[in-house]
Amino acid sequence: MRHLGIDYGTKKIGLALSDEASTMGFPHAVIPAVDADTYVLELIRKEGVEKVVIGESTNFAGEKNPIAKEAEAFGDYLGQHSGVSIVYEPEMFTTQEARRQHDSAEKTRAPKERADVDASAAALILTSYLSRHDTAR
Repeated sequence: MRHLGIDYGTKKIGLALSDEASTMGFPHAVIPAVDADTYVLELIRKEGVEKVVIGESTNFAGEKNPIAKEAEAFGDYLGQHSGVSIVYEPEMFTTQEARRQHDSAEKTRAPKERADVDASAAALILTSYLSRHDTAR
């Protein structure tokens, strides 16, 4: 079963795909949020994705923040137009963790490589979901 991870943002969206055994997420792409629905629906079809894992954005009190409503609307749209299951995974600090991993790997990355942080955050969200649900069994 193939999974797609999404780190949703109002300006750009990070995407990650699982391996075919659904044991781990791998960064795939960062795309502009504008017209992302078309790209993501095509990716779901092309890669045979059966489940989409979207980062659930909350504040420190565990309440959904303003971006959460937009992410849920995006998830609803994807579910309705692709027929795949949509689930949400807590994403607190995933972007910061992805940035920390990128920074420790190499301090002098080009701007494009720094933008890949969003795809890495999507991979962290996806891997977190996969490890908690042990989908490989």
